[in-house]
Amino acid sequence: MTATRSTAAEFTTSAPLRAPSFAVISGAQVQRALRGREQQIVDLVGATYRLHGAGETVNPPSYFLRFPDRPDSRIIALPASIGGPARVDGLKWISSVPRNVSAGLPRASAVVILNDPDTGYPFACLEASIVSATRTAASAALAADWLSRGRVRPTRVGFLGVGLIARYLHTFLAATGWSFDEIGVHDLSADAAAGFCGYLRGAGGGGRITVHDGAEQLIRASDLVIFATVATTPHVHDLAWFDHDPVVLHVSLRDLAPQILLACTNIVDDIEHCLKAGTSPHLAEQLAGNRDFLLGTLEDVMAERVTVPADRPVVFSPFGLGVLDLAVGKYVHDEVARSGELHVIDDFFHDLRRYG
Repeated sequence: MTATRSTAAEFTTSAPLRAPSFAVISGAQVQRALRGREQQIVDLVGATYRLHGAGETVNPPSYFLRFPDRPDSRIIALPASIGGPARVDGLKWISSVPRNVSAGLPRASAVVILNDPDTGYPFACLEASIVSATRTAASAALAADWLSRGRVRPTRVGFLGVGLIARYLHTFLAATGWSFDEIGVHDLSADAAAGFCGYLRGAGGGGRITVHDGAEQLIRASDLVIFATVATTPHVHDLAWFDHDPVVLHVSLRDLAPQILLACTNIVDDIEHCLKAGTSPHLAEQLAGNRDFLLGTLEDVMAERVTVPADRPVVFSPFGLGVLDLAVGKYVHDEVARSGELHVIDDFFHDLRRYG
């Protein structure tokens, strides 16, 4: 939902307004600020979901910049605002260029701009591909925990699509108490599958690693199924593959045929956001003509407003909320500032006198 925030009058301050300093935070600094703090970030994401559910955020629809001569590429703007103690406004600007992968570059690149709520001035620009991957992984790890309650905790995990997001997801699961007897891997690229297996072996933690030839084998062999692909249209159509009632983290949003979702328990991060842009939940709504197939949001589960049945597959489809990027970005900014390593750009704001 797009929540309604408190009035601006409630946030007035007696201090004189002045332009804040402006800092640039590199990817290396972002990574140092986040490394080893996976549980803290999962808790932060959970707290942000609760703020969102309580109406203390503004999260408009994402805006897609598409290109007629590059139909597979896009740049997405995610504006957002967070209230509460960590007030911040801002924007994530994230591009997706699939052909980067063949050149050895990550598909996605991004920045986050943080704005001061009192003046509107931006006060930081962060490299945000790491921020984005982190909040995605933290959200999925949070969902895996909550959606596994009331059923046997999964011990067999399967990763379908094994790029950067899959790596971050595994890192967050491992760092927040998950261990697996079996880890399944499937990717259309044999090189990608081999690279991910190398990462898994280096990460340690045990678990037999199996590379599956197809999606069916991986899904049937996994109690926790993670979709982290670049699919633009559904490619999994057989509900029988889910007869064992797994927990499914449908992170890439467009893998599952709508008929599958209509037969599963469905949890999303935000209903209005998920039911658009040709996502699998959007297609399911179009097919059903209603939204009855949605049980609720992850925040509904956390607040115990809904109970997830254990005798059906449960699918978590997160659209990805800009408020999560802001929450993680603000956390990084504050950690870097506390370390004394904030790179402030002197005189970034210039000609601030109205009449010279």
